[in-house]
Amino acid sequence: MDIALAAPPAKPRILAPSRLARLIAFYLPQFHPIPENDFWWGANFTEWTNVRRARPLFHGHLQPRRPGHLGYYDLRDPEIRQAQADLAAAAGIEAFCYWHYWFGGGRRILQRPFDEVLRTGRPDFPFCLCWANESWTGIWHGAPGRVLIEQTYPGPADQARHFALLLPAFRDPRYLTVEGKPLFLIYRPEDLPDPAQFTAHWRHLAAGAGLPGLHLVGMSNSLAAGCLTPFDAILPYGPRDFLDQVNQRRLLLRAGRRFLAGPMASAFSDLFPFPLPWLPARYRYAALVRTAFAELPPSAKYLPCVLAGWDNTPRAGRAGIVLEDFSPALFRTCLQKAVAHVARNPPAHRLVFIKAWNEWAEGNYLEPDQHFGPALLDMVGAAIQPAAP
Repeated sequence: MDIALAAPPAKPRILAPSRLARLIAFYLPQFHPIPENDFWWGANFTEWTNVRRARPLFHGHLQPRRPGHLGYYDLRDPEIRQAQADLAAAAGIEAFCYWHYWFGGGRRILQRPFDEVLRTGRPDFPFCLCWANESWTGIWHGAPGRVLIEQTYPGPADQARHFALLLPAFRDPRYLTVEGKPLFLIYRPEDLPDPAQFTAHWRHLAAGAGLPGLHLVGMSNSLAAGCLTPFDAILPYGPRDFLDQVNQRRLLLRAGRRFLAGPMASAFSDLFPFPLPWLPARYRYAALVRTAFAELPPSAKYLPCVLAGWDNTPRAGRAGIVLEDFSPALFRTCLQKAVAHVARNPPAHRLVFIKAWNEWAEGNYLEPDQHFGPALLDMVGAAIQPAAP
């Protein structure tokens, strides 16, 4: 059993009226064993399995990442879930956004942590849901063509069944709302067979259930896509916006990779962090921060998402991507830019998403680790407090 470090002293809870923005952190539930992962990847597989086996792949590569006082936790433990909520609340985070998996026909996965939060009423901390409507494949394990669970869209009857499943959550007093309407995100709205039909159907079901409506957010970097018209807000999803630039550079550098092949490859990688085929692609977090949110139109409909770092080599190995030079100070700058972007919005719409609370195998998390400690959470509190007179 892993021994957790001593807990740091609790911070005072920040009062919501003093915050400049409403911060919502994405929350990954894949930190407990499930039969599917046992079958695909081996007994007792969790996200920690990837995190533990990570190794540095170039000079200065910060791997493996090791958790701080929470340890290598199991999300079936209610005390861990309470400790996470206490840390988030003390930092000024308003809610967790749990990844929610519904593959159609009633097929779900990784639902236990949220189901227990809903059933027990603990922790008493706000939440919302994001439907991760995407097929599960082996892409991060070297088998991109292997479909583990296919995302399907059986039709209106399945939509109604899905809504009925989530209705108790929407009615929970902890559920995050915008002007009284439950906030619900859809990860890939462009994959819905008919986004306008889906959103209209769910709004109709919400009205029939006595809800004041739904505040629906589509996650997409195609800001002008027609599929986004029926959504109340649009959230460009990091790091996909940055990865689009990465993919363009890969096309340009394909010839360069051939030229750089050979015994000098490691030295070239340090001097020029090109995406060589045997080394992870390396880019600067500072460059991401400089251009962050510049593409977002000045409208309350377009919301910012802040990356708390990125290094998915624990999952993808040498095929991964690393944002180097990440630091608490740069993270704070990025978060402050996001807060400034929503400052013009009505108070209920000053939403800023953070990716993520605990996506350890992708290298983006706010939870304390053994390198930065609680510094990222300190930066969260600093970024949303009004400046002193």
